[in-house]
Amino acid sequence: MLTEILHTLPQVLLDGLTLGAVYAIVALGYTMVYGILELINFAHGEIFMTGAFIGTAIFLTMTGLGVMSAMPALLALILVLVVTSVLTGVLGMGIERVAYRPLRKAPKLITLITAIGVSFLLQDLVRFIAELKKGNYIITGPSLFTNQVTVEASSLFSTFNNAQLKSSSIILIVTAIIMMFALDFFINRTKWGMAMRAVAQDRETAALMSVNVNKVISLTFFVGSALGGATGVLFAVQYGTIDPYIGFILGLKAFTAAVLGGIGNIRGAMFGGVLLGLLEMFAAANLSILSGGVLGGEYKDVFAFAILILVLIFKPEGIFGKAVTEKV
Repeated sequence: MLTEILHTLPQVLLDGLTLGAVYAIVALGYTMVYGILELINFAHGEIFMTGAFIGTAIFLTMTGLGVMSAMPALLALILVLVVTSVLTGVLGMGIERVAYRPLRKAPKLITLITAIGVSFLLQDLVRFIAELKKGNYIITGPSLFTNQVTVEASSLFSTFNNAQLKSSSIILIVTAIIMMFALDFFINRTKWGMAMRAVAQDRETAALMSVNVNKVISLTFFVGSALGGATGVLFAVQYGTIDPYIGFILGLKAFTAAVLGGIGNIRGAMFGGVLLGLLEMFAAANLSILSGGVLGGEYKDVFAFAILILVLIFKPEGIFGKAVTEKV
């Protein structure tokens, strides 16, 4: 059993790191909004999905116009990432302004239901547009960076098998690392980041200290949604096929990653996303071996949510979170 697991371990680690990078970036959107508003923005998964569709539409338009053949693929990807980030960032700000701001003083259950309603609205809107334009809501993404890179793991340890890695996986991981470091720098080293931390700490006191709370909240939604949209583009490039429902289950898993790392903690969300991706790919590859064939790889989603339940039972504040003591 152990030998079989070790055979596939290099491939599992690489695939898990790729998937975990996606979870980590999407989890950042959940944790940023929760840190400031204590709101679980369940529409964030759909913003990720919308980014995937916007990026794919731009790629297809550029291909039809012959632009893709006239410029390097990497430059085209950067251009699409920037445009999609801006569009999804503005979408996130619009959702906050229309759906969440009027309910800011309402009970949290109402804003939670509103977030779920917005997610369904985005799903159906994207499905309607996709079917109107293409006749089908399942869209094939751009075929870019499909070259396979062989990782010679067997030379390090004879029990390991060599692993295959697509060029798009490398680009996704590198881009995710850049975005995570950039966000960490922005939050901890800039004036706006300090304002965001102040609003997260105490919204009323920050307002008294001349911090424009509404602008800070709008900026938080813009940054989180921009990162989610860019990750949607990378997802479409990496996995090839997208549909209006990819954001639902992936959003739930990203939320699980945020809770695992410590909801409201930026670095915790990053760590939780990567850890969840690794655990999920390990389960997909080895559940059948570990259970003697009783459970297959299709139970990886159950495995992911079982982790969430265990974390909520034994460490509800998450790995990097801190338990809050209420003073009476």
